[in-house]
Amino acid sequence: MIDEATPLRDEIEKHIRVLVNPLKEEDEIAKVLKVKLTKKEFKLLNSWANSKNTQELLKKLNIDEERYSKLSLKLIKKLNQEKLKQSICI
Repeated sequence: MIDEATPLRDEIEKHIRVLVNPLKEEDEIAKVLKVKLTKKEFKLLNSWANSKNTQELLKKLNIDEERYSKLSLKLIKKLNQEKLKQSICI
């Protein structure tokens, strides 16, 4: 298996404080995250992974800067929960 860098996996690795095991394949991670995260959180993570413009994202999600900050913090907390980490790691 070749460990290719992928945008979603790379982005998740940036935000997880302690990553013990390697992450699963990108499509498997996406399936798990679609269940575990809200739609807005998932879109936010995808936009970070694909380096999208923040202002465009705010319009698309229909949120303001304050809500964006809260959503970002909540998303990072979720990514660091042991249960979620176990489900996205090999």
